[in-house]
Amino acid sequence: MQSFYRTLRGVALAGLVAAWLAFAGTASAATQKPAAVKAPVAAEADYVGQDTCLGCHEDKAAATKSGKHAVAFNPRTPAAKAGCESCHGPGKAHAEAGGDKAKISQFSKMTAGEVSAQCTACHDRKTHALWAGSQHDTRNVGCTSCHSIHSPKSEAGNLKAANQSELCGACHRAIVNKQNRFNHMPVREGKLACASCHNVHGSSNQKLLKTGTTIDESCTSCHTEKRGPYMWEHAPVADSCATCHDPHGSNNDRMLVAKQPFLCQRCHVTARHPPTVYDGYVLKNSTSANKIYSRSCVMCHQMVHGSNSPNGKAFLR
Repeated sequence: MQSFYRTLRGVALAGLVAAWLAFAGTASAATQKPAAVKAPVAAEADYVGQDTCLGCHEDKAAATKSGKHAVAFNPRTPAAKAGCESCHGPGKAHAEAGGDKAKISQFSKMTAGEVSAQCTACHDRKTHALWAGSQHDTRNVGCTSCHSIHSPKSEAGNLKAANQSELCGACHRAIVNKQNRFNHMPVREGKLACASCHNVHGSSNQKLLKTGTTIDESCTSCHTEKRGPYMWEHAPVADSCATCHDPHGSNNDRMLVAKQPFLCQRCHVTARHPPTVYDGYVLKNSTSANKIYSRSCVMCHQMVHGSNSPNGKAFLR
């Protein structure tokens, strides 16, 4: 009798397990997303080959012989695939129609999103990995807004302008104008370019910065002596380098956003020194005021980026 009951319990348990597995399988199938439908692939017969394209488009031959698109040993390039038709689509109908432009993909007639989708089918790694949803992508800027494969004015990056500053300045005019201010400017001097700090194709950092997650981390990737951490932190430095410096250009020393001592007195308005230079009676009657007249705060407070001295609360030299 006991063996009968054990057998009965085993059958019941097996039934419950089978029922649970069936339920779980049904729920999983119900919640599973349908597979993405792939676009139909053109038949090989629809392709005519690059030589046929160049028979009419002789002015486009340069891009097929030089540049990164012409590197045939790289399997990701057009030269290793279908040549011109890798980007413009199969050309049989276009050729048979006597060059009917409606029968071929024209980048000049495509929207910025369509152009970017075509280019990022290959350019989806490294610096281009975060293009989708980036500031430029969401502002209707496409790859051909800045790049030209067949008639570039700059060999570096196939840019549509002679250099990065000229290209970026077409939209960011207020920023580029700062580079012409009289003080030291590495970009104007050819030592840096816009892409030295920014990844224009997308970044996880603010302001499309290439390095770190904050402005400070981007700046200290080069200015390592200002990195810290410090025993005594200076609040505006810890907040952002751009609080005091304008990285795109300035008329002041050290690319400061204002001259000394006016820069410091934007925050230090209740210190033991005169609260503000606009208090004329203080400048005339206070001996403390004479200490800063025609001088800079960093004459004494040289460690403005932070101090590791046990007595460095005032950032003195």
